[in-house]
Amino acid sequence: MARNIENYTAQVPSDWFLWAAGASIVGSLTLHALNRKEDAQFVGQWVAPFMLLGVYNKIVKVSGSDRVHGS
Repeated sequence: MARNIENYTAQVPSDWFLWAAGASIVGSLTLHALNRKEDAQFVGQWVAPFMLLGVYNKIVKVSGSDRVHGS
């Protein structure tokens, strides 16, 4: 199952995750400025998962998830 997900996500450029994290920061700042602090905190917490997904995506593109069984 992981291999199928990786084949699909390998088609997504790694930059998209960086842009998604940046958009989350901007969205959070905007919500904070609009005095919607709980919503701002919720959206701001998306930054780390987007960055982690980007790192995972990059690692999978370079070495794959399961080097024992090959591709």
